[in-house]
Amino acid sequence: MNPPRPSWDMYQTFLAVLRTGSLSAAARDLGLSQPTARRHVEALEQALGAVLFTRSATGLLPTDAARAALPLAEEMQASARALERSLSAQAGPVAGRVRVTASLVMSAEVLPPIIAGLAESHPGLTVELSATNAVENLRRRDADIALRVTRPVQDGLVARKLGEAELGLYASEGYARARGLPETPAALRGHALIGEDRGQAFDAALAAAGIDARALRFAVRSDNDAVQLALLRAGAGIGVCQVPLALRQGLVRVLPAFHAALPVWLVTHEDLRRVPRVRAVFDHLAKGCAAYLDGR
Repeated sequence: MNPPRPSWDMYQTFLAVLRTGSLSAAARDLGLSQPTARRHVEALEQALGAVLFTRSATGLLPTDAARAALPLAEEMQASARALERSLSAQAGPVAGRVRVTASLVMSAEVLPPIIAGLAESHPGLTVELSATNAVENLRRRDADIALRVTRPVQDGLVARKLGEAELGLYASEGYARARGLPETPAALRGHALIGEDRGQAFDAALAAAGIDARALRFAVRSDNDAVQLALLRAGAGIGVCQVPLALRQGLVRVLPAFHAALPVWLVTHEDLRRVPRVRAVFDHLAKGCAAYLDGR
């Protein structure tokens, strides 16, 4: 007797194991138990007559056959999610789950009051807020809506530019009282700065303003923008902050001539534009974030 044809659940688990490298991590991502994830992989191997993974001290290692199948499995997932989006695009109530992804600082400092207003207007909605500086894949349905500082280039995505987030140099009032503030770019050399760890955006912005970051003393470095803001508030040094956010935090502007800007885009998949719950969240976020960028 031939084994049953593999189900989509088996392929979905196979893809999750490929991406995470372990049964336990794949099971967590899919909301399964580890034994169920193992059964899916074993059943898929039996149905296909192929070994897909070998065990090692660091986890499951994909075989050549599994690696070769990765793009096809990703196509299957994209098609399944497109079908889901198409079927859920029918008219209906504004209710259900919508997953939104945004940077750490936007998720922690800007979006909460906006989302609170959304909950009042549409109590049937559940918003999942994925706070990450990584760019999540909307085509793979890692999220339904993304707030980004770069324009998307992938096919199948629609984006609305909400404005630009002006950036400036800031310090806390406590730091300003204790250390004073530099009046010229050269005077920054005598101050503690808060900068990026591996990122280069801050150094590039300083260079554009004629300031060599290599000549400055960075007291703390972190690529986490929410941590940078916390350090600014604590008086750890001078750093970059979004102007409207700094005004809310009571921070003091340093060298007002220094400025930069980040474009802010709201992005979703074109198949989701007609889904009532996604459209409601998209429009609400667009209005709230545009008001934030305008300083309102």
